[in-house]
Amino acid sequence: MIVSNRMRNSIERGKPMAALFTAKDRLTQRFGPDDVYDFSIGNPNVPAPATVKESILKQAQELSELELHSYTPVEGYPFVRKAIAEHDREKFGVDLTEKNILMVAGAAAGLNVVMTTLLDEGDEVIVLKPYFAEYAVYVEHAGGVLIEVPTQEGTFRIDVKEIEKAITRKTKAVLINTPNNPTGVIYSEDELKELADMLYKKCNDLGIDIVLISDEPYRDLAYGDEKVPFLPKIYDNTLVVYSFSKSLSLPGERIGYITISDSMQERDLVKAGLATAIRSLFVNAPSLIQRVVADCINDECDVAYYKRNGETLYEELTKIGYECVKPAGAFYLWVKALVDDDFEFAKIAEDHHIAVLPGSAFAGPGYVRLSFCVAYETIVGAIPHFREMYEDVCG
Repeated sequence: MIVSNRMRNSIERGKPMAALFTAKDRLTQRFGPDDVYDFSIGNPNVPAPATVKESILKQAQELSELELHSYTPVEGYPFVRKAIAEHDREKFGVDLTEKNILMVAGAAAGLNVVMTTLLDEGDEVIVLKPYFAEYAVYVEHAGGVLIEVPTQEGTFRIDVKEIEKAITRKTKAVLINTPNNPTGVIYSEDELKELADMLYKKCNDLGIDIVLISDEPYRDLAYGDEKVPFLPKIYDNTLVVYSFSKSLSLPGERIGYITISDSMQERDLVKAGLATAIRSLFVNAPSLIQRVVADCINDECDVAYYKRNGETLYEELTKIGYECVKPAGAFYLWVKALVDDDFEFAKIAEDHHIAVLPGSAFAGPGYVRLSFCVAYETIVGAIPHFREMYEDVCG
């Protein structure tokens, strides 16, 4: 066999999801481009702030070709890391400097770097269901084992007791995602403190060290009075992985960073490991876009646009009769399927001109995910189709 068993398993596991990413094309062929309502992919549709383009043009005009396109320092440009540290220090009230920041080519690259740094063969990483499906790939490719733990039924909040039951001497990390993809839930400070207290106790009882990894690409997409707690203030051994793909609408530029706090055990060794993984995986943050995010660190995309989309979709679907989790952040609506099989429900949705993703792709069977980073007109136009589908299925 040429292809590894690990990759063969990844290919097989990803086939159902891969087929669904072509839903829009199938629907367009069936119904035409003007009568298709695609809620499948989480690709930001809100434009980047105008300052992003201004910064790109400025860099192109002022810098030499060598400065624009050369290799970058492994940890990122010091002045970029300093700008980010100062921004986060003011925002979260923590003591951060450029020494706490490592630039990386997006959150996915950051998570791969973290897993490569932390995991020995057979180490376990606990993840909360439902979760972003690629977590399994990141963990397995670093030699780890993914351990799925349920969240609280109906609310999808952290179930600390379930996490505690899953911890063994092989547990190396707990991976959380807040605001959550696919549910839109933001974990509160109280439940994160409860989680931290339990982790401290288990580490002491078992004589192990557990790292809390927080995946936060949606951190700045929080609605109303919701706040995303800064986890290093709650638990010492925390690594935060952040991306500008949503806050600045830059998914294609692959730019983000890892935060490591001074309170982490073996901080210098962990940081050296992260830097080594960045270098060996060749996921250094791109030169030009590093400079751009430093310029635009205090800007953000039109979050109010996503908020209106989410509120409209939630209110209209619940009026019809759908059961939904009200999104506190991110840009996803988690909807209970009208039939037991969520893959079957996704097919029914296609018959009604609608593309959604089955919850089973996120280890959340019985639900579907709707991405509302779409034109507002798409939501308005889709509502009659959702109503018709509900009436057809539920009578």
